[in-house]
Amino acid sequence: MDDSVLVRLIREATESVFSVMLHLPIEPGTEQRVVPSSDGYDGVIALVPLGGTLTGSGRLVCGARLACRISSAMAMAEHSAVTEEVLDAIGELGNMIIGNVKTELEGTEGPLAVGPPTVIFGRNYHARSSAVREWLVVPFQCGEDRLEIDIFLAPAADLPPAPPPQMFAAGAISRARERSVVATGASTGGPSAPA
Repeated sequence: MDDSVLVRLIREATESVFSVMLHLPIEPGTEQRVVPSSDGYDGVIALVPLGGTLTGSGRLVCGARLACRISSAMAMAEHSAVTEEVLDAIGELGNMIIGNVKTELEGTEGPLAVGPPTVIFGRNYHARSSAVREWLVVPFQCGEDRLEIDIFLAPAADLPPAPPPQMFAAGAISRARERSVVATGASTGGPSAPA
């Protein structure tokens, strides 16, 4: 798929949501292809899975200050620190933008589905999607703050199958249950023992 199509769809979806829903000014920057790195992030990331004829992920990346501004605009209530409500707002924003891109792509690419977002907040953390070879990064400026909408899409047939889920050995599960019982004091009915 041509990057220019994805860039146009991401810009249109982002500008529409920021204009209509948030009433916040936003200016697009210059897109680029970026290979995933081990650099740490500071701020908030919402990962939105995509599946169907194409599969991959959409990603919204911003700092804590912009996340609070976005949540304040959505909830019409002031947020000065990242809370669960702020994280929910960023997940919803990621869902709206990536969902709009998905809807537009279905006309040419066939049926696609958007999964529930995963939202991560912290300092110097790493977020990785094992299938992503290269992100298409579409940056925006919202006042002094940077927002990125990143996307990775590939034909479903081109990606390796997912590995089977890893299971705990029965002994490890039993030992974990034993530790839980001792830690809660459930085995003696008394207070929990110090670890």
